[in-house]
Amino acid sequence: MFPFEVLSSEASAANLLEQVRWRDGLYCPRCRSESVIEHGSYRQYQRYLCKSCDRTFNTKTGTIFAHAKIGLDKLFFAFYSLLRFNTSIRQLDAELDVSYRTLRRRVEQFARTLDAPAIDLVGPVEIDELYVTAGLKGRERDSRSRSRGLSIRGRGTYDEDKPPVFTLVDRGSGQRYVVPTKSADESTARLLLGNSEKESLTVYTDGFRAYDPLDDDENYQREAVIHGEGEYVDGDAHVNTCESHASLVRRWLSPHRGVSKDKLTPCLRAFQLRRRLLRKPGREALEDIVRAVL
Repeated sequence: MFPFEVLSSEASAANLLEQVRWRDGLYCPRCRSESVIEHGSYRQYQRYLCKSCDRTFNTKTGTIFAHAKIGLDKLFFAFYSLLRFNTSIRQLDAELDVSYRTLRRRVEQFARTLDAPAIDLVGPVEIDELYVTAGLKGRERDSRSRSRGLSIRGRGTYDEDKPPVFTLVDRGSGQRYVVPTKSADESTARLLLGNSEKESLTVYTDGFRAYDPLDDDENYQREAVIHGEGEYVDGDAHVNTCESHASLVRRWLSPHRGVSKDKLTPCLRAFQLRRRLLRKPGREALEDIVRAVL
């Protein structure tokens, strides 16, 4: 359910931020000292005084919410709507009556603070790749724009404005990973699959030639399905889960009308956070969003 009670006012949002940030105890964000006392207030926020460094702070100090021109309740609404409903920044701009440039800057800052997922493979693992159109959106170009510069079909590279994105599905743990890369080759595949503690990892792939060297590697047991020969499932061997997850990635990117390739990584980290919040109720999901950026 939508967390109306938290987003109804800035005071309610400030209360949630305080509960999440100080859940393990109050401390000074500058010197980490726990010798802290209350020291007046700042708008809806309790102000504190650190007795060690003799400086004041509030709940927003040292976070992406500090010095924001947008109210905390509006920022929470923007982050929640972005992750839960994949709302575009243009639509959020209309809903919140906030400057588009200011809101975009805060959303991009939010995405950059998200941690990269730690890949820990149990196996067996499906691996597949997709290619997304990501050029120089929002940046000045050194030359004249191409009329159809991002319409290249087939496999691409980062330099061709069509970077590859690998999807990994760990059937053992149920985890799914989305990792943008600069090239789709053997070294990249080995780097992604190397995050496993097993001596021999079972890997399911399609017929892409970058996976062929895994056949001769004793660290992997590769089983492949060749789509070009009309083969999509062979017993347990298939990459259908990866392809299903890739369709969700494309749907996630589509409302934003193109993503700059240097912002693709934080954008996909937001997508992974969205997947973790999928089955959680509104307030719990919002708390996880706040915890992720702290």
